[in-house]
Amino acid sequence: MWTYFLEAVLGYFLGSISTSVIYTKWQYKKDVRQSGSGNAGATNVARVFGIKAGLITLLGDIIKLVIPMTTGYLLDGDLGAAVAGIAGILGHCFPIYFKFRGGKGVSVAVTMALFLDWRVFLIGISIFLLVVLLTRFVSLGSILAAVSLPVTTLIFCSGNTPKIVMAFSIAAIIVIMHRENIKRLVTGKEPKFKPKKSKETKPSE
Repeated sequence: MWTYFLEAVLGYFLGSISTSVIYTKWQYKKDVRQSGSGNAGATNVARVFGIKAGLITLLGDIIKLVIPMTTGYLLDGDLGAAVAGIAGILGHCFPIYFKFRGGKGVSVAVTMALFLDWRVFLIGISIFLLVVLLTRFVSLGSILAAVSLPVTTLIFCSGNTPKIVMAFSIAAIIVIMHRENIKRLVTGKEPKFKPKKSKETKPSE
């Protein structure tokens, strides 16, 4: 049992490393949580500081979960990866280092989806990109992609309980974290995604 505890602790504390806050404070001398939507996620970083900053944030968030999930898999297989992944997404959303104000789980869910199955990952990414391209609502794309994970995991990973639990956990956490976005989508008040140009947000010396 101690290995599961180790995986959970490693997942949570590495997941709590908020790439968006660290990067924007270092590069722009600003806390992204004080701008835009106030969310510490890659989408808000791109909205406030530009696509390049958003992609760097996304990459950092993906990498920070690769380490604990790989460790978990090596120690306890799929169950170990699931324990580390679920702890990691909770750390991302509620980071201990940043007063529990984090992102909404989408960027780290990319890593988790890769651990589920490459087909699950591709379908989820395709749904996200298609919805965002058609509607420009990143929140809607994120929600629908997340909801697709349990369905496709049941199809491609039938009988693999750890992966199924992880897929349902991802979907539940992302939907809950997007509850305000859902309300705005229903009322027609959700803003469409429009990234800033990086050069417009670079602070002057």
